[in-house]
Amino acid sequence: MPILGADMEAGTLVAWRVAPGDRVERGAIVAEVETEKGIIEIEVFTAGTIERLLVEPGAKVPVGTPLATIRDEQPAMREAPGVAPPSPAPPIPRLDGATAPSRGRVSPAARRRAHDLGIDVPALAGTGPSGAVTLDDVERAAAAPAPAPSEAAAMSPMRRAIAAAMGRSKREIPHFYLDTTISLRTALGWLERANASCSVTDRVLPGVLLVKAVALALRAFPELNARWSDRGPLPLPAINVGVAISLRDGGLVAPAIQETDRLPLPDLMRRFRDLVARARSGGLRSSELSESTITVTSLGEQGVERVTGVIFPPQVAIVGFGRIVERPWVAGGAVVPTPVVTVTLAADHRVTDGHRAARFLVAVEQLLQKPEDL
Repeated sequence: MPILGADMEAGTLVAWRVAPGDRVERGAIVAEVETEKGIIEIEVFTAGTIERLLVEPGAKVPVGTPLATIRDEQPAMREAPGVAPPSPAPPIPRLDGATAPSRGRVSPAARRRAHDLGIDVPALAGTGPSGAVTLDDVERAAAAPAPAPSEAAAMSPMRRAIAAAMGRSKREIPHFYLDTTISLRTALGWLERANASCSVTDRVLPGVLLVKAVALALRAFPELNARWSDRGPLPLPAINVGVAISLRDGGLVAPAIQETDRLPLPDLMRRFRDLVARARSGGLRSSELSESTITVTSLGEQGVERVTGVIFPPQVAIVGFGRIVERPWVAGGAVVPTPVVTVTLAADHRVTDGHRAARFLVAVEQLLQKPEDL
């Protein structure tokens, strides 16, 4: 069971996408797991043949629990997510003290629909074979009278997960903050010309320029592209920017765009659109939730001009962008109306200091003055 969030302790296996004997390639989706942040597709990280499935759908198991075994082309065994070399599998414990689930199964379709509607699946009485929860059971529960206000106001699982992660962040991470205001006259002018020859669906949004500038700036400031561990900061070789995405039914996820610094702007735009769509429809992959190296957040679409973020542990920095607004700006000795954006950096004082952090923001500003190089 992979870890898919800073404070994730366990996940529920929803369904297998493979069976023993199936051949899989690296990156293939092998299972679906439900966490506080929804249903996540689990990838395999080596090619081989599925040998055994060790956990039944419906079981809630701790992070690190072996889920399956996979045999590669070599005599030695490699691990898939949570995989151990094949051996007689002990009963998989449930966190509530029970063994493997005795209740009826929940179909992936019913579980997804329940997630979309905010229905608590374990509380449903299934009417399908052997007590299985069906789509009809979920729809009936959704049509039932709403709970009393005091119950409806209870904190959702996702909000509890966010609260735990943010509480841990402020307890453990010595945050410090810097911000600056950047002129976007050059960047937006260049973007308008570049988008003129594109279809509406292929046009690059200004926010993608900002994400790419952050990714490129991190190359010179690897201490910000790191994770904190028991041994201290661990700079990471790949720059995978996590983008904060608000969900329609409340909550927040920050999945990663892999190797953000290496993507041309049109490809980065397509990746961003795809990530937002899958985040809001429940189709994120495990690697997208576990491999972010820094997070970018923006509340500009909400009309906010400045956002000061809270670091997502174990990351060590978060960059915030506000709304692009027009302000008086001195250029060439004259005051002219200019589109500007305020960028804020929250950083972990254990890994960097104000001097380096300030230089990072300057690097972001300089990159945005040469948008053709992004």
